[in-house]
Amino acid sequence: MTETHPRDPHHAPEDPMAARDATASPQPQQPTNVHELRLLRLLGGWPDTSATPAPVQDLRSEALREAIDRIPLRFRDARPEHPYLHEWIDAVLDQALPSVSGMRRISTGPSLLMVGGTGTGKTHQAYGAISTLIQSGCGMQWTAANAADLYAHLRPRHGHDSEAAFLRVIRSPLLLVDDLGAAKPSEWTEDITYRLVNHRYERMLPTLVTTNLAIADLRDRMGDRIASRLSEMTTRVVLAGRDRRRSGAA
Repeated sequence: MTETHPRDPHHAPEDPMAARDATASPQPQQPTNVHELRLLRLLGGWPDTSATPAPVQDLRSEALREAIDRIPLRFRDARPEHPYLHEWIDAVLDQALPSVSGMRRISTGPSLLMVGGTGTGKTHQAYGAISTLIQSGCGMQWTAANAADLYAHLRPRHGHDSEAAFLRVIRSPLLLVDDLGAAKPSEWTEDITYRLVNHRYERMLPTLVTTNLAIADLRDRMGDRIASRLSEMTTRVVLAGRDRRRSGAA
């Protein structure tokens, strides 16, 4: 049996902090991940917001590696060459917002319609622009898909939530739609493309679109609603030249 004794009302409880130096200021708790860092800042426990602790730097490096690794191997070393692409990158970076990890996140920005014949480097330069954004500490969240593959992924089928997959694509902070207009058109593909383009158009989300078709041909192939929005929301980048794949420069 454990004996208990009545508490002496005149006896002050021991102060667990009494052994500490009363003149010393406690140091803020070191965060171990971005979630703890966010909480500590909200509570005022990490006052120096200009300094990024080592654990968060490690997370940032890991996010950078993961974002780069998602670029297809053939385009891993791609770099943007056209001056409009450099202007686009600068504009997206200017409108990016700071985040708790120290990296910037894409908010809104301009879009580009990259037009040119087969093998003129549209896809190469588009991935080069994405890579440049990532290495600038921005654009960790991005989505890229060939239009034909995108339609195949979003086509309704048993056991697949096509609408949820579609929403993930159109809400991506940065989106590349490659080879728009190359897939066989149908009423369904036109509807999907219209919803995608209209969502990006209304919210001014940065989007890269590559196509072999001129805007007039896109209108014939995909309809006025899509062509009109693309014409307004994008700056057209025309890439000319011979087929780089045939010349071995892809």
